[in-house]
Amino acid sequence: MAVTRRTSRDIRSESRLDVLHALLAAGEASRGDLAASTGLSNATVATVVSDLLEGGIATEARRTGGRIGRPTTRLRLNGSRGRIVGVDVAETYVRATVFDSALDELASAEVATDEHLDEHDYVADSIVQAIDRALEQSAAEGAPATRDDVLGVGISLPGGMQRRAEVAVVVPNAPWLHVDLLRERIGLPMVVDNPLKAIATAELWFGEGRRHKSMITVNLGTGVGAGIVLEGTILRGAQNGAGEWGHSLLALDGRRCRCGRSGCVEAYVGAAGIQQTLAAIAPDHPLAAVPLQRDFIAAFAAALESPAHPALTETLELTARYLGSAIADLCAIVNPEMITLTGWTAWALGDHLVPAVRRRVLEEAPGDSAADLAIEVSTVRGNSVATGIATIALERFLGDVGLVTTRVPTAI
Repeated sequence: MAVTRRTSRDIRSESRLDVLHALLAAGEASRGDLAASTGLSNATVATVVSDLLEGGIATEARRTGGRIGRPTTRLRLNGSRGRIVGVDVAETYVRATVFDSALDELASAEVATDEHLDEHDYVADSIVQAIDRALEQSAAEGAPATRDDVLGVGISLPGGMQRRAEVAVVVPNAPWLHVDLLRERIGLPMVVDNPLKAIATAELWFGEGRRHKSMITVNLGTGVGAGIVLEGTILRGAQNGAGEWGHSLLALDGRRCRCGRSGCVEAYVGAAGIQQTLAAIAPDHPLAAVPLQRDFIAAFAAALESPAHPALTETLELTARYLGSAIADLCAIVNPEMITLTGWTAWALGDHLVPAVRRRVLEEAPGDSAADLAIEVSTVRGNSVATGIATIALERFLGDVGLVTTRVPTAI
């Protein structure tokens, strides 16, 4: 097997990404600050900053200094360089979020969709409608943005777990097979990736990924998955399908999962799985019959804030046990430094789940694979999928203008 050698161009590209990460984390920093936080030499930082200033990606914010010595120039990302749009295509909605080029959120809009409809035109229409509404909302909120201002659109499309003979269990696989159609309909520079890569990217740029090189972000909602980062790089796999941990086996011959298998992790710790656990414990409990998953999780979380019904306490304990056991398997395989929980179920139930999950992981993980593991609810809030996919779109734009040549995502 041939060994890929890094060129000086690759190293310079990686240095630009390191400086961008540091500048994003700091908000505002001097060249000396950037050298200290990245470990790069002052000369390398000076060269990289010149590249970023020339490309309009960074800008001089202000100068500081006293009476002695030269003034210090403070730098920041240039939010006025253009707009980035992140689109989260989920089971029941399409949400588009407009960011400036410093990845500060400006506006968003959501289009409700029917989870039973997955025709190409229907999905493409919903995506285009969400993007146009978000751009209109950005103007309404005092941050005017037109299509001419958009540097790139990132679209997160779940899918890929069902067998060819089965009906899609997540929205929708169809656009993956017709990206050219989608690109034509949107009419803007576009990149497509899946939500697990998006949440991992969001955590890398905005969360614990800035402090840990090997980590996993577990997404809990209707679906369940894991964005995996190894040595600072997102694990993608041969077909970009890495991270579908929600469809790994938790219970032999267990509950039927949406993917067609039985006993998947998702069937126990996805929102529907949690409700099914409650229904098995207390079939007559009113929360067991709540029709919408988000309403069920919200009501469950609210009920836990006061002395909870024993059935709810047992449901929480069982869910923590299932989740902890499944995370212990991740520890055995990946041995991460950090695991963060994200998604609307994690934000609602995380504070209740985390202590019990930690205990279960320590009990179940083999050897010392979880001895130093930290488990927390992610600090990246809002729509982390939209944030992450917008960041991937920004990375692709940086590649298009020649500022980044390595670590550019393999997304479409």
